[in-house]
Amino acid sequence: MMKFIPFDSRDILYKVPFGAVKENEAVTLRLLLHKDAKCSGAFLKIKEDSGREQFMLLTAGETYMEEYCWYSVTLNLSEGLYWYSFCFDSPWGRQFVTRFKSGEGYVSTDGGEWQLTVFNEKYSTPDKFKGGIIYQIFPDRFYSSGVEKMNVPDDRYIHKSQDEVPEYRQLGGICSLGNDYFGGDLKGIAEKLPYLESLGVSIIYLNPIFEAHSNHRYNTADYLKIDPMLGTEQDLKDLCKAAKKHGISIILDGVFSHTGDDSIYFNRYKRYGEVGAFESKESKYYGWYNFHQWPNRYSAWWGVPSLPETNEENQGFTEFITGRNGVLRKWLKCGVSGWRLDVADELPDSFLDKIRSAVKSQKKDAIIIGEVWEDATNKISYGHRRRYLQGKQLDSVMNYPFANAIIKFLTGGNGDDLIDTVMSICENYPRPSLRLLMNHIGTHDTERILTALGGEPTGVRGRSWQAEQKMTECQLETAKKRLYIAALLQYTLPGIPSLYYGDEAGMEGYGDPFCRGFYPWGKEDAYLVEYYKKLGQFRRNTEAFSDGDFIPLYNGFDAIAFERKGQKTAVMVAVNRGDEQRTLEIGDGWEEAAVIFGYTPENGSVKVDAKGFTVLKKKI
Repeated sequence: MMKFIPFDSRDILYKVPFGAVKENEAVTLRLLLHKDAKCSGAFLKIKEDSGREQFMLLTAGETYMEEYCWYSVTLNLSEGLYWYSFCFDSPWGRQFVTRFKSGEGYVSTDGGEWQLTVFNEKYSTPDKFKGGIIYQIFPDRFYSSGVEKMNVPDDRYIHKSQDEVPEYRQLGGICSLGNDYFGGDLKGIAEKLPYLESLGVSIIYLNPIFEAHSNHRYNTADYLKIDPMLGTEQDLKDLCKAAKKHGISIILDGVFSHTGDDSIYFNRYKRYGEVGAFESKESKYYGWYNFHQWPNRYSAWWGVPSLPETNEENQGFTEFITGRNGVLRKWLKCGVSGWRLDVADELPDSFLDKIRSAVKSQKKDAIIIGEVWEDATNKISYGHRRRYLQGKQLDSVMNYPFANAIIKFLTGGNGDDLIDTVMSICENYPRPSLRLLMNHIGTHDTERILTALGGEPTGVRGRSWQAEQKMTECQLETAKKRLYIAALLQYTLPGIPSLYYGDEAGMEGYGDPFCRGFYPWGKEDAYLVEYYKKLGQFRRNTEAFSDGDFIPLYNGFDAIAFERKGQKTAVMVAVNRGDEQRTLEIGDGWEEAAVIFGYTPENGSVKVDAKGFTVLKKKI
């Protein structure tokens, strides 16, 4: 329905096409003004991200409803990020149309500007991943094959039971935070491939698997070797080959912004025979790090001494990672299908450019996903605007904005804010990256989704308190009802759902290390597992989720409804986090749709149970 406002970037009556555009692709902007405005000239003010501004005259066009007049301009822009607003001259002076709520603009000087993302015309992302499901595995905590491991360092603490709580204390001995292991391995993951296939999984994302001296392995010791507790290089090759038979790809975690101080490259503790940067300025690795006063003062990730930062612009380091015989290509040759880049916003643009070149040269359909916690199209880090998604760096990113918005909505937030967040990402992100967004609602860095949705907030209480906490039956019931909705949203919004291992089994836990418990094999929440299997089957069998449009149908305080519209099918999703059944207006055309969950619509409306949802599917 037409809204009588001057401009709305999310309505194709005002802007065609919707969202980001390719370079040199025509984009038309139209301003709607009432005749009482007595406009004598309307202008587009457009600003390049560099700050350079220009004004463009809009052409007066046809009238609308006799009282309004359209003013339009068509642009063809080069690659980059742009910001725009409007102004017009009147007998009362120059008036301004600026952005306020959502994509809407009004006559005012107090609003903001609209963003227009223009991406490289050759930007493409791998088709084979769209419409899929990611399953994230913390390798030490998923499943153990029981196969004896060789050459495991003797300074690691091995848990006697997989039911034990991850160690959270610094005890002074080998049993301490980060140095306790449960024995999950690559062969164990391979044994569980049939289970993962039953969930509809198409991608396994593995947290770091290279040799490192902590259970999380973000302190890399040797990029060219699998950690001995996880297995061997052959085990990885076997896993990739077996996964492919189940229709599953494997992607690895690339941690390149820092290494461990206990590594071949730094070798602070002389564990390795090779001379490290901490040992000698003559080390071939010395230039990989930024020493302020050798050897004890150096740049470290977030100031943590055990994580010395790498100099990614050092030619030797860059060649080691991205070169023809480098780390990226080595593991792609072993059968992996892509990389998730840890703290991508801490990697220089020049390094990211070379990563893309190396990965795509080795395997054109490999995927590159970056860890970026904000809107990746307008992120500023290291003092300048980043260009992750303009076509020459990442395929896509981890979608923290969606995760935060879903959790906020289900714990008391406004549904209008959730829809606005989704629309902002759809509007700002290039379509090739939007369809591959890594849509998680919990990871190894955050508290478990059940705990986030129903547990008592931690406040200022530390790990000792967190270690003892379990939800009450009432809290758990509330959390699960919310999780059913959260998972549905995760599986049906634009992008690829990323399921953190064990969330489907009902695992609880606050942040690190409690979100990293061992998968409760044999003690899963069976109903929840079956629900995730049904969601997975529904998603994988529905074309609209591969690359379909997102169309809001209803948004209120405690309920929302939206459509995903593909080429062959359309899906309507309505959710209600409130305490009473709701009837939502979704428009006509759904009466003959198949009911996946919930109720059959009537007269353009549909019922949604309290703390429930209705999902419809139809052919187009």
